[in-house]
Amino acid sequence: MKRVLKFTAVMLLSTLAIGAPASAQEKLIVSTWGGSFRDLIDEAIAKKFTAETGVKVEYITGGTIDRLNQAKLAAAKPESDVTFTTAHVGWLYANDNLFEKLDMAKIPNASHLVGQAKISPYHVGAWAYVYTIGYLPDRLPKGVSFDSWEGLWNPALKGMISSPDFDPSHVMVVAAKLSGGDAANWEVGEAKMKALKPNYKAFYTNDANSQQLFATGETPVQVVLSMNAYYMQNQGVPIKLVIPKEGAVLGIDTMAITKGSTKAELAYKFMNIALDPEVQARIAELKKGSPVVDNAKLKPEIAALTGVFSTPDQWAKQSLVIDAKLRAEKTGTWRKWFTENIMAP
Repeated sequence: MKRVLKFTAVMLLSTLAIGAPASAQEKLIVSTWGGSFRDLIDEAIAKKFTAETGVKVEYITGGTIDRLNQAKLAAAKPESDVTFTTAHVGWLYANDNLFEKLDMAKIPNASHLVGQAKISPYHVGAWAYVYTIGYLPDRLPKGVSFDSWEGLWNPALKGMISSPDFDPSHVMVVAAKLSGGDAANWEVGEAKMKALKPNYKAFYTNDANSQQLFATGETPVQVVLSMNAYYMQNQGVPIKLVIPKEGAVLGIDTMAITKGSTKAELAYKFMNIALDPEVQARIAELKKGSPVVDNAKLKPEIAALTGVFSTPDQWAKQSLVIDAKLRAEKTGTWRKWFTENIMAP
């Protein structure tokens, strides 16, 4: 009899162990960039998600296009549950049926999304930033100012500027706008872009390369990612950011549920937490990105930063918006034209 009781007790303990809460055994896989962006998500979003659900968050990291290509290869058996990417590359995922269509009722915090962050039925904004003009004040030639993007074309800046080689859309759309056009008829800005070529010194390949070019003073004027500029300021590089009268080129990093994820409900919880106003304020504090919900309350010193938008007036008047779907369609064409006409010797 004692042996039977002992056996029963052992079986009961085993059953309890196997039947432990699913959250203690589950994990949510997030695809994102590495480095500081991975750390941002982990600190601002994942920590709160795990505290509320008990589910751990793990990461797949890599470059924007590298992760897109990997997602295509793994479409039949997706490797992640939530994907972070840029707004326009998100459209490439969606067009390849790699994102689930979102049920917005499961993301109640999304009711406070600003209009610019409502990207598609498949992906929504997580935070925003701008690409704008950054410069080293003590290296700027006399008479040069950036009240307008026209300042980049000042002959005094010959051989002094840089912009990203991986995405020329910022300067190409600016050139089109200064020529009376826009992203849809970007060709009107071709002559304007060619006139900028003498002012180029280099084309940076990533954020680290941008930092190096600034730190050495090799290119004291850049079309730069605002969040990266603030990081460099913290590293002691005296960069000044300015938003020209035409507006800074808006960028929005987005999140989506990977098509075929078996943890969609957890993914919805994760996305909803990401849009919590306190989480959005934390993202702004950590990375100096704009919150994408209208009910986030920022510290005054964060709200005062150039390129951090926290009011409807700022979103409307200080941002130059390139339609994300159009940008997805045109990026390849723009990159080819830029490589052949501006980057080529």
